[in-house]
Parts: sequence; C-alpha cells; structure tokens
Amino acid sequence: MYLKKLLLTNFKNYSQAELEFSPRINCLVGNNGVGKTNILDAIHYLSLTKSFFNNIDSVSIRHGEDFFTIQGLFLRDQEEDNILCSFQKQKQKVLKRNGKEYQRLSDHVGRYPVVMISPADIALISEGSEERRKFMNKIISQYNAEYLESVLNYNKALMQRNRMLRDFSGSPEFDMEVLSAWDAQLYRYGTFAYNEREILIEELVPVFQEYYSLVSNGRERVRLKYRSDLSEGDFMETLNKAFVRDRMLEYTTAGIHKDDLIFEMNGHSVRSLGSQGQQKSYLVALKLAKFDYIKKKAGFPPILLLDDIFDKFDAERVAQIIRLVGNHRFGQIFITDTYQERLQRILTSLDADYRLFRISEPGIVEVIGNGNTQ
Repeated sequence: MYLKKLLLTNFKNYSQAELEFSPRINCLVGNNGVGKTNILDAIHYLSLTKSFFNNIDSVSIRHGEDFFTIQGLFLRDQEEDNILCSFQKQKQKVLKRNGKEYQRLSDHVGRYPVVMISPADIALISEGSEERRKFMNKIISQYNAEYLESVLNYNKALMQRNRMLRDFSGSPEFDMEVLSAWDAQLYRYGTFAYNEREILIEELVPVFQEYYSLVSNGRERVRLKYRSDLSEGDFMETLNKAFVRDRMLEYTTAGIHKDDLIFEMNGHSVRSLGSQGQQKSYLVALKLAKFDYIKKKAGFPPILLLDDIFDKFDAERVAQIIRLVGNHRFGQIFITDTYQERLQRILTSLDADYRLFRISEPGIVEVIGNGNTQ
C-alpha cells in the first residue's frame, strides 16, 4: 500500500499543488515555514480523516479562502483508490472513496494506516494523560473498528452521565434508574476498550524496548506501563463506590477516560529526568514500535511520516534512524528536512529508491532528484 499522487487546493499555505511520489522514500526539503510539514499533514488527513496537529478543520483552510480539498491516489493490492477529503466553512467535512461518500468518517480509519513522527510528539511526555490516551486510540483504531466505535460510544455515555450529575447538583433526589443505564454503557464499552489497551501495551513493550536499544545504542533501560482504574477490580463496582464523590464533584471520576501511560528510563520518569535527546529517542522508539504493531495487525506496513527528525538529534543518530527505516521492513516513507545536502548524503548510502522535492517558497514544489526511482 502506498500513496501514488497528492493534489491540494487551498490547503494551509498551498493554493494548488500536485505531487507524484515514489513507493519507497520521499524527501521534502526547504527552509522553515515553506510548507513541508503541511504535505505530511495532508497525508494524515487522507488516512485518519483529520489533522495531526489540530482538530479544528477551519484552521487548515488557506487564508482568504472558504474551503480546502485534499485528493490522494492510493495503490493497494494492485487496485487504485481515489480518496477525496473536503471541508467548507459552516459545513460538514466530506470524505469520499472512488466518488462514494462515507456516511461515517470512522468507517475509513484503518484502510490506509499512517504513523507520524514529529517534534510535536513531545506533548506525549510534557502534556496530560489525554495525549497518551490519544496515542493508544490512534494505534488500535487503525486495525480494530470495534474499538473506535466503543471509545466513541463510551465518550457519548460519559458526556450524558456528567450532564446528569450537574443537573442534579444540590438536589436531594436523583434518578438512579437513568444513572444505571449510563453506567451499564460505560461498563460495556469501557471494559472492551480497557482489554484492548492492556493487550496493546503488553505486546508493544518488548518491541519498543528493542527499538530504543537500536536508536540509543543501548545506553539506557526504558519501561512503559499502562495505568487504569479498571485494573483495580470490577468496573461496575468501582463506579458504584465513586458515586458519592462523583455527585459532589459533578463529574465521573473513574473510568478509561482517566487511563494513562507511565514513561520510565533507568527507573525514573522520562519527563522529570530525561534529557531532550533522551526524550526524543524515547518517542522515536515508541512511534517505530507503533509502526511495527500496526503492520503486524494490518498485514502490511503503514505509511511512515518523519517530520524534522534532525531536531535535537545529531547527524550520526539521524543517519542511524534513516538507515533503520530505509530497509524493506518498512514501506513508503516521507521525510522533511531543512538541509538538502545532509539528507542526500545519507540517502545515497542506502540501497533504496527515493525521490527528493525542493519546496522553495509556499505553493511551489520542484522535483530535483529521483534517486533510483524509475
């Protein structure tokens, strides 16, 4: 599976752009701010129906316009699929496959899996637990449609339960029958999602540790642990025990919406004691493990997007990472960088087809090298 062609209209800084890609390695070089990352984000849209960086579609519209379109031609199992994602202000986002519109965007997720490695990944370490839950959700939803549906249904039930807790705030009466109905949904969908997350982390950890050893030359020991209220016992019992506290605080205090991942290095928190380089290595290894896991579940490699991976890495370590992903264990890869020469120097040492694009100013994309691509 790979992306053969991409067409953009009014997407971020591009009024019009058309690119044809290599099935192996594609490099986008140019100064900061010219739109290299925007091309990777367009690919992310075509895969997961939304931006990697922002959930508000209107911010992806080119300034002064009122819509954007992203069109991609994918080749999978010798068949071509034309995917069109469009958004217009004040209207719903539309996604079509071969001219047929999806009724639910979630039905598309997982067909063209993608993994993005970006400096923005630091939010997984620096921000709250929501970022780490999104990390788990993005992995599982790309191979398990039932999981995505369960998380969506859980969140709907959670919203209704929280609204009920607010509505009955200060009232001596409470409709326990309605509460029980919401609790039953939280239990059903939450238990399913918890079990999938537990399996994911258990199977991801050894792959992650192996990748970290390769990226860091075995300098540190790393751990990844899953923490959940549901691991403490029966979820329904936990909800019942938390009811008095929930009424007082006016929101649901226990459930998978409180799940978290614990990142450790040499027995200590990566957030508090890891250097910038160590944190970056941790995140790259975590994302490469994510790649391997989705590949195993899907039966084919996802598209790998490497955005500005030289950031906080020395050239030797980046060369090691590119050599690692440049083997045939990986599929189609996209790499952005500000320095053409150093990227070409690494690429020419690989036995792999590559195509290199120079973005000289917003909206202008020029192919300046094709490597071994025919």
